[in-house]
Amino acid sequence: MDLKKLIADLEEKNPAQPLYIQAAKEVLETIVDFVNENPKYDKYSIVERLLEPERIIQFKVTWVDDAGKVQVNRGYRVQHNMAIGPYKGGIRYHKSVNVDSMKFLAFEQTLKNSLTTLPMGGGKGGSDFDPTGKSEGEVMRFTQSFMTELQKYLGPETDVPAGDIGVGAREVGYMYGQYKRIRGEHVGVLTGKGLNWGGSLIRPEATGFGSVYFLQGMLEAKKDTIKGKRVAVSGFGNVAWGVVLKLEELGGNVVAISGPDGYIIDEEGIRGDKIDYMRELLATRNNVVAPYAQKYPNAKFVAGKKPWELKVDVAMPCAIQNELNLDDAKQLAANGVQYVVETSNMGCTADAITYLQSKKISFAPGKAANAGGVATSGLEMTQNSMKLSWTREEVDAKLHQIMNNIHENCLKYGTEEDGYINYVKGANIAGFIKVADAMIDQGVAY
Repeated sequence: MDLKKLIADLEEKNPAQPLYIQAAKEVLETIVDFVNENPKYDKYSIVERLLEPERIIQFKVTWVDDAGKVQVNRGYRVQHNMAIGPYKGGIRYHKSVNVDSMKFLAFEQTLKNSLTTLPMGGGKGGSDFDPTGKSEGEVMRFTQSFMTELQKYLGPETDVPAGDIGVGAREVGYMYGQYKRIRGEHVGVLTGKGLNWGGSLIRPEATGFGSVYFLQGMLEAKKDTIKGKRVAVSGFGNVAWGVVLKLEELGGNVVAISGPDGYIIDEEGIRGDKIDYMRELLATRNNVVAPYAQKYPNAKFVAGKKPWELKVDVAMPCAIQNELNLDDAKQLAANGVQYVVETSNMGCTADAITYLQSKKISFAPGKAANAGGVATSGLEMTQNSMKLSWTREEVDAKLHQIMNNIHENCLKYGTEEDGYINYVKGANIAGFIKVADAMIDQGVAY
């Protein structure tokens, strides 16, 4: 594997796609030695094949707003790799959605899904539709139009999307209703469904819960404990809510959450009814966190800033890609942060990760730490196939075990000679092996 040539080819073939190039380079740079020690991967050009999505679908979405005006958006689905199972990955409604962001997320999803050991390939989709300020009727009409086109490419053994940023239980319900209306079948073609029509317990909390379980593994590897740790969390949506909920249960102390408008610092700790209020803020769909300080006057709202300037033991970015940059990493390190856990997809910039690792700060990449969401989606698919439902305790126990297994694989492939655990390297190699070996087993398609 000629790393320099691969990266040059990657950049030439994917102009103006910085997110995809960033994600791919991170993987290439950490698996190069392993690939070169195992010539079978070069023999079958596995890396080159893995870098190319199997299919990229782009389509027009037309819909009518409340004023009767016809609106036009773009829809996407990147079906990256199905070597180990049907394509699996979320649908995102956000103005930043484009081919670049979908390719990066689908590539990451392929390795993330591999890490869970469940039979799921990697995909991602979405639209540049911005749900902020839209009425319920507008969201429904847009979603129905979106699914009218997307349904052509879905199926329980072909591609099974879920929710993501801007797409929650309401939107998944609209998608499922439209799919059922067009196809005339009630099958598990989406996850994140309502509990009364095929959904799984724990799913809304799963990404956050899983990330905390992974953090537990990191702490145990250093003979440390979560109790009393000061934690800063970015975001206040489903993912951040799950993180805060589980940290409270395990004795952590979350002192900050954030939104696009700034962050909240609450030295009393975000617990109890304050966690419920996070859900209320999310339900308003106004994308602001400032009202928290109005409801809880002992808390403080800091406008236009990120919580990474605070003195904390643990930082958990839970919002969007590249939300924690080099300056943030330097500030966190200066303030004594011990653990940084990406709970959003590629939540840290590449130079931020390099800096944290240079300071021997324990850093967990999103493809490992936030795999709990898709893992529980996989458990939902299993329940649908078996036509049964597991209890909350059963799902949580299976999720916990999956996250423990992912952590063990990261230790296996990421522990360096000096004892530092390079979780990025460990996750990338472990995720690569399963997909790559499956591709070799299945031959070369002509």
